[in-house]
Parts: sequence; C-alpha cells; structure tokens
Amino acid sequence: MREKIGEAAGKVWKKLGEANEINVLQLPRLLREDNETTFQALGWLAHEGKLVYRRDKNKNFVSLTPEEKNIFRTIN
Repeated sequence: MREKIGEAAGKVWKKLGEANEINVLQLPRLLREDNETTFQALGWLAHEGKLVYRRDKNKNFVSLTPEEKNIFRTIN
C-alpha cells in the first residue's frame, strides 16, 4: 500500500506542477485514482512541506509551494 501511495504522490506532484492550482475534490478524477489513495498521497506531500492549501468559499484548492514549482520547472 505504501508503494501505491508513493506512486500516487508522484502523480499528484506532477499534475500540480502542470497546473497552477487544483480543487482537491477534482484530483482523484484527474489522476484516475481512488479518493483514499489520492488523499493519502496529498497527506504524504503535505507532510513533506511540498503543498500549499487555499480555501475559497467552501472549496479547498491545493498547489505546489513556490520552491516545488521551481524544481518542477527545472526538470521538465
């Protein structure tokens, strides 16, 4: 299970690198992953300090930190 979550974390990181910001509830569909795995992957990345969360009205959005965006740009 840990390996699957790690792989999903990589997919989340890449998707967020390609997009500026994504509604948290849209991520499982965009990644074609189940909710549980996607949200565990978000937790993994959040624990590592790689995410920024923003709440607008009743929606939660997530993006990479500026440092992570720079890393994404340098490798892509």
